[in-house]
Amino acid sequence: MPPVSHGTSESPGGGRLRIRFELHLPYAYEELWPALTTSDGLRGWLAEAEVLERRLGGEVTMHRLGSPTMETGRVTAWDVERVVEYTLGGDERIRFHLEPVGTDSTVIRFVNERRVDDRAGADEAEADRLDWLAVWHDHFELLESALAGQPVDWVLWTGARRGELCEDYAALSRT
Repeated sequence: MPPVSHGTSESPGGGRLRIRFELHLPYAYEELWPALTTSDGLRGWLAEAEVLERRLGGEVTMHRLGSPTMETGRVTAWDVERVVEYTLGGDERIRFHLEPVGTDSTVIRFVNERRVDDRAGADEAEADRLDWLAVWHDHFELLESALAGQPVDWVLWTGARRGELCEDYAALSRT
């Protein structure tokens, strides 16, 4: 499987950070949809969905595995097998847009938008940006593994790969 392409980021203003990834995966969208919209699917690569009402306006509570963070929110977009968006904690938006390519591959256009600390200095803001790029890159590598039948074992997960990715993004930013 080809490696996950590097994501991009932008600051749209208003104390916001937007992360984007475009993934080309060799799976039909029918195979991807459950990984993005069911408790079992999300657990394999992203979070424990303790509450997940699979409909527009439905409640969602996610516990990010490997972290003490628990966030509640709503399903703010739902177009079956095409678009799902979760808004968590009132200030974070996670959106997956699936586009089939033929019958056996799919492009996922992903956007994560969240509030950033306006009081942070430039170095701290840059470190936060690089960390969030690495976080999502790591999760998308875990998604590919889960789709290949190897969901993450959160007990054994160390986050070491995330540190490597953060260094990669820092190096890309310097070029």
